[in-house]
Parts: sequence; structure tokens; C-alpha cells
Amino acid sequence: MDNFRSDASRVNTSESTAHKLLWCLPILAYSGLAYSQDQTTSDQNDSYRVNAITVYGQNYANDADTTVAKELWVGGKVATSVADTPALISVITEKEIAQRNATTTEEVLQYSAGILTDYYGTDDRNDYFKIRGYNATTYRDGMTLGSMRSVREDPYAYERVEVIRGGNSTLFGPAEPGGSVNFVSKKPKFERFGNSYVSYGSFDHKELGVDFGDTLNQDETFAYRLTAKVQDSDLEYDHSKNDAHMILAGLTWQPSLDTTATLLVDYLNRDGTANSGGYPFDKEYDRSDYFGDPNHNQHDVERTNISAQLAHYFENGLKLSANVRYSDLDDDYGYLYISDNEGRTGTVVDRAYLGSETSAEELIGNTVLQYDTSFERVDSSTLVGLEYRDASTQTSSLYTDGSGGVSPIDVANPVNSTGSLSVPAYANNDRDYKTTSIFLQQNLSLDDRYILTFGVRHDYLDLSDHDILYSATSSDDFSETSFRAALTYKVSDEWSTYISQVESVAPPTIGVTPERGEQLEFGVKYAPISFNGLFSAAVYDLKKDDVTMAVVKSNGDIEQETVGKTRVRGLDLEFKAELTEDFNLTGNYAYMESEVVSGSITQYTPAATVVSIEDNEFTETPNHSASLWGYYTLPNKTMDVGLGARYIGSYYFNAENTKKSEAATLLDAAFAYRFTKDASLSVNVHNLTDEQHVVGSGTADFYNPGRSFNASVSYAW
Repeated sequence: MDNFRSDASRVNTSESTAHKLLWCLPILAYSGLAYSQDQTTSDQNDSYRVNAITVYGQNYANDADTTVAKELWVGGKVATSVADTPALISVITEKEIAQRNATTTEEVLQYSAGILTDYYGTDDRNDYFKIRGYNATTYRDGMTLGSMRSVREDPYAYERVEVIRGGNSTLFGPAEPGGSVNFVSKKPKFERFGNSYVSYGSFDHKELGVDFGDTLNQDETFAYRLTAKVQDSDLEYDHSKNDAHMILAGLTWQPSLDTTATLLVDYLNRDGTANSGGYPFDKEYDRSDYFGDPNHNQHDVERTNISAQLAHYFENGLKLSANVRYSDLDDDYGYLYISDNEGRTGTVVDRAYLGSETSAEELIGNTVLQYDTSFERVDSSTLVGLEYRDASTQTSSLYTDGSGGVSPIDVANPVNSTGSLSVPAYANNDRDYKTTSIFLQQNLSLDDRYILTFGVRHDYLDLSDHDILYSATSSDDFSETSFRAALTYKVSDEWSTYISQVESVAPPTIGVTPERGEQLEFGVKYAPISFNGLFSAAVYDLKKDDVTMAVVKSNGDIEQETVGKTRVRGLDLEFKAELTEDFNLTGNYAYMESEVVSGSITQYTPAATVVSIEDNEFTETPNHSASLWGYYTLPNKTMDVGLGARYIGSYYFNAENTKKSEAATLLDAAFAYRFTKDASLSVNVHNLTDEQHVVGSGTADFYNPGRSFNASVSYAW
């Protein structure tokens, strides 16, 4: 029940001098490049290229030591060249994550084009990010996280994070239209390696991590990996904590080059506080201020995943892969929050309590058969797969205000404690989701110059909901088909261009027609041979139909109907380049023009009223955003320095478009010193200038994260 916040439409941005400099940098970088290309060579015994798909080898290249990934991995459903994929792709590698010391998903994604992150500030329950104006759908190793989406992921468990823009229902199933984020788990390697670190940072943040692995037997058919992390920390507001521990264990069996099987078991536990409760509207407050009640502010998460992945290569270009994951989750939170209003006078502010108790189980698996062959001038790759998902979630949602014992607070002389509360459940539901899917993708490459991609997927969804409070049961089923078509033209060995049409079907709810998305995208990519880099540009027109909106019936009742339509048109520019062995640069610029083509919302004060939001912009969707990150190793090879800038244009907080944020530029910095080849010290500072502004506003204001530093000593062996 996050309807205590506004959600739906957005803003035009002013262009400051810093903003103009930022978005010009990618264009200048494009124009200064020489014209040539990277022709990747492969070991004949390991792999060959058919239609930009890697077969008979690893799913993707090991890019732990680079910031420019060459291949995209989507959970056994195809390992594809990033340069030849007909979509704008961002791959944030392990090296880039470490350079920026990105410890949350928001920090991992905040240097990628067209993504807005962390727009609820000190609300620490979830990872908050949107792609091209829409909530992103998340996956782990190519399979939807589904009911596990509410968990804040730990980047230390992942080798890379992949962003695929546009609707991806043909490969992934029900998904939002703006784009998808795929977390790729760390897996065993058939080599001995290890690294560990200890760190200390702002808000008494203490952390210890270790990641190591090796082969297990003499003939090297078994390998293991163990990744673990322990965190003891507070947050930037009073009466907070942010403790966590994570462990990921993997075992891989590879009896031959043709067969690989991997078992992964990971456990994540978070013991923290859910939310600062926000800050009143009347002025800017210090981020350390806290107006909730520490006795009622908690967030406990416990999640276990067990995953298995199998791949076998037959003769004549045939590959079979299978993936399965079982997940179990307990996620409980509660907190008091500020319930302010613009017309308030005096210093006494109302408060309310919100809580949730959730338990979930999920089993998901797929089987994929891929066949690659050649016919004279044509290379063909055919992929067909089956997927099954069975998920159950039981959630009890709690809410109370002054009627349940929540006392207001005098912000001039705050007394946090509100005493005991009577908190009734306003909803208690046991939901089951079953999905059975079949999908097909066909790639045809003519003369290694023209690549035609066609995809189709059919999802059959069976939903049921038992309302425990009212002893009522409802159910529904859906049968949805989505398509994808694209044409890529490789102008030269360095340049390629593409046009794509993709569809998406959003995860449905009982009794409501699923929202459908459609996107037309045209893009250009440049992969130079003179240095390791990838430059991408894309323009797109993204539409979403059957959006649920409030409608007034002839008898005066207000009902929700799927009559709304929304649209986003935009431009994305992004580059990642290792200009020299000692200098890498990442930059992007995004322009988004969002519009509610038709739609309305319900306002409940003083009485339920339907208000049109037609022609309004989306919430949390800035017209302009840009970022630039550079990392340089000094000539003495013992020191590194990094500097980044992020520009975020203004955007609307509410669907009515009456309240908006300020445009802001934030700076990040990094420094590293190597004592020896294997031991080093690194220092990272986020929000270097301690810029403070409102990033979200509903019943209260929420600020962007303040300045924080982290110092870490690491050792590799």
C-alpha cells in the first residue's frame, strides 16, 4: 500500500550550465573517433560466431577486468554480442562496480542512460529505479525475481548487472515496457583466485567481505566459489541501522567442454530500519533529523535461493540448457511517518503507521533448445524454450493513524515515542501465480552484414487470490502473446545500425486487462578497433495501452477501468571506453518526453473525486539527465583517481503536475593506492559537495542521500 505517495506523471527541465556541459561530452567523444573496427577472433576449439551468438564455449567473455563488456548474457536464453544486439544495452561490470564502490542497485545503475534511481531517498525498503519513465522489471540469471522483487539486492553477489531497454516480454515474459535489469550471479571459475576486504565509512559503517574459489580435483572437473559479506552500520538519520550479511556458494561440474552444470545457494539477511518517515514541507531539515518512533521502525528480510544451471552442446550446432531456481522469503517492516499537508500552521505535524508482513515462495525454471547452422550465405540460429513459474505470496498490510494511538509530533521540540499502538490489518491476502510459457526466437544473418531477428512468446497465466479478512476467493486467467522484430545492418566492422519493434505485457492483476507496451526504436552503435570501447545512440517511441484509470459511472460510482494510455519519446546516448590501458571513461545523456495520452486519478479529499491528468507528464521522469565517470591510473602505477558527475533534471512528484523537484548536479570521487601488487587502499566519496534536494514528496518530503565516504583495504591472492 504505497498509495500514501503520489505516482503517475512528470516534468520539463531547466538546462543549467553544468547540465549543458555534461550532455555535450558524449557528443564530443563521438565526433573525435577514428573509423575502424574490432574483429574478434576466437579459439577454433572453443567457439565460433553464428549470427552474433556465441556457441561451443563460455556463455560470455570474462569481463571482470574491463569496464567495456562485449557480450550480453540472459540466463541461457542466448549469449549475444552487445554491439550487434538490436537494443540499447548497458552492462555494468564487476570492475566498474568496484571503481565506484557501488553498494546498492541504485548506485550501480545511476551512471546509465535513461535511468532514474533513488527517488524516495531515505525510504530503504526497496531498490527504486525507473527506465524510460516506467518501473523496471528485474531478473536474476535471466529468470524473473517476481515476488522477490522487494528485496534490496547486494551487488557484491553479482559479476555484472545488465540493462536491456525496451519491452522484453518475448524472452522474459510479463514485463514493464521501459526496460529490464538482469543480475548475473558470481559463479565458480576453473582457476584459483581470492580476494578479501575490510572497510569503514560514514554512519559507523563497518564491512567485511571475501570472495574465493578453486578447482576441487586433480582432473579439474569440479570448481567451487564462496562469496560472503558481513555489514554492521547505521543510516544517515537518527535511530537507524543497516545491518546485513550475505553468503553465496557455488559448485560447477564440467566433465567435458560440452557439458557444464552449476549449483548455487545464496542467503541474504537484512536487519535494518525501513524508513526515516520523511520531513515536513515547511523548510529544509537536516538529514539526521528523525520524526518517527524508533520503537516501531524496523525492517527484517530473510531470503534463500537455490539455483541450478545445466548446459550441454551436442554435435552439429545443437545446444540444450536448463535453469531452475527455488526462492523462499520473509519480509517484515513497520514505521511511523510524517503525514503533513501544505496548509498546516504551527509546528505540530500528524503521523501515521504503515507496516507489512510478507512470506513468499517461488519456483521458476526453463528449458531452452538452440540450433545453429549455415546455408551458403545465410547463418541461422533458432531458439525455442519452455518456462514455468509457480509463486505464492501471503501479505498482511497494516495501517493506523491517530485513531490507533499514533500521536502527532512537535517538530520544534520532537518527542519520538508514541507508546503502544493498535494496528489493524487493512488487507490480508494469500495469492498464487502460475505461468506456463513457450517462446521462439529466430536470427538470420546474410553475409554477416544483415541480421534479422524475430521473436514470439505466449504466456498462460493462472492467478488466484484468497482474501483472508473477508473469506473471499477470486481467480482469473490470461493468455497473452507478444512479438519482437528487428533488423540490424552492419555498415562496417566497426559500425552497425538497427531498427526494432518490441512488445511487452505487464504482470496482470485479477479482473484487470493486462497493460500492454509497444516500442519502436532506431539505434546506431560504434565499436572501434583502435581501443576497447562501445558508443551507442538510440531514439525511441514507447507507448503503453490498457492502463488502469479511475472512471466515474453514470450512477456516480468510481471504478477502475483499463482505458488509460501513456507515451514516452526520447533519445539515449551512452558510451563506455577504455581509451588507454590506464584511463577508462563512461558517459551518457538521455532526453525523455513523457505524456499521459488519456487518463485520470482519484482524489480522496475531501471526498472521492476523479481528476483528469490528460496531457500531464509522468512522475519521476526528468526531461534531461546525464552523467560522466572517469577513472585514471597515474604513471607511477601505484595510485588511481576517479571523478564522476551526475545531472538529474527536474521532474514532477505528483500525477497532477502541481509539485516538482529542482534540477541538481552531484559529484562522486574515488582514490586508490596499491601498497603491493595484491594489497591496496581505496577511498570513495559519494555526493562530494553534500548537495541536498527533495527527490520525492507525498505525505512528506524525502531528500537525496547525503555525502558519505568509505575507506577499504583489500587483499588478493
